Amino acid sequence: MLLPNKVTPFKKSILAKFALLLKEIKVQDISAIELFEKVKPKIGGIADYLEILDCLFALRKIELSEKMEVLHYVG
Repeated sequence: MLLPNKVTPFKKSILAKFALLLKEIKVQDISAIELFEKVKPKIGGIADYLEILDCLFALRKIELSEKMEVLHYVG
C-alpha cells in the first residue's frame, strides 16, 4: 500500500485515489467491473484498484449489495 510520506507525495498515494472511486459511486450504484473501467486510466492498475476497494470497505464508506451485485456508497 502506497501511503504518503517524505518520498511519496499525497497525489501519488493510494489515499488520493479514494476520491476518484467515491465520486463515481456517489452518483449511482455501480458494479465493480464498470467502476474499474471508468477509473482505469487514473489508477495504476488492478492491484491499486483492489487496495482502494479494500480500504473503502474497511472504512465502511462503501458496501457490496450482494442481491444486485453493485457497490453502494454508505457515506
